[in-house]
Amino acid sequence: MAVVEAAATLSNGVRMPWLGFGVFQIRDGAPVVAAVRTAIAAGYRSIDTAAAYGNEAGVGQAIRECGLDRAELFVTTKVWNSRHGYASTLEAFEESRKRLALEQIDLYLIHWPVAGRYQDTWRALETLYQQGLVRAIGVSNFHPHHLDELLAGCRVVPMVNQLEFHPLLAQRAARDYCQTHGIQLEAWSPLMQGHLGVPVLAEIGRRHGKTAAQVVLRWDLQHGVVTIPKSADAGRIAENADIFDFELSAAEMAAIDGLDAGRRFGSDPDNFHF
Repeated sequence: MAVVEAAATLSNGVRMPWLGFGVFQIRDGAPVVAAVRTAIAAGYRSIDTAAAYGNEAGVGQAIRECGLDRAELFVTTKVWNSRHGYASTLEAFEESRKRLALEQIDLYLIHWPVAGRYQDTWRALETLYQQGLVRAIGVSNFHPHHLDELLAGCRVVPMVNQLEFHPLLAQRAARDYCQTHGIQLEAWSPLMQGHLGVPVLAEIGRRHGKTAAQVVLRWDLQHGVVTIPKSADAGRIAENADIFDFELSAAEMAAIDGLDAGRRFGSDPDNFHF
């Protein structure tokens, strides 16, 4: 398969691939090494992991073994909730960097907005960015009101906000907010944890000779949202990357927009307990 070269330009000029490969719930060691190497062979150039996933070491191994120069890959990881705070975040970053065995991380995110703590954590990310240890910094699961609090005292505006985003949870307010502030929106769980049996998606897919999953991922891209589908199956990994040879019409985009029901498959950032 041809390499997927399309990339978004973040507010600081860093290029981030529109399509990435998520490794949530893929076991460390051989399973994640195989999945990441398969994804890279299929054309993915962006890999999204996190300290909480417990598979950074395997991701790093796959990167070393894939045969590509490090500069060709965009690697994201995240600081977990228990490590919030300035000094603790700096330590957590070094631990992630050692597990990945990378000198520089492309994107470092705050995983969840732990109330009363993420401001100090953000200061640590700003320090890492200013030291050149990360190419870009951002957040995950931040509602607009969380971002308001962060922006009130930050020196560097987040370059990315990674949210649960899919046709059943279209996040219009967050999309508008991020666009206004120059923050790139990124979708986690874009395929709704496999809940793709929606007639509208199937019908649109038939028109284009595509699957419902491919239609959803294309909808992400046409909304200007970076997307990171996850699969450990080689066929699905390749299928999910095959979304750059068709375009949804305005009517099809509107039909998918109309599926929005505010439905979450993950936790609400205003109500989580981990």
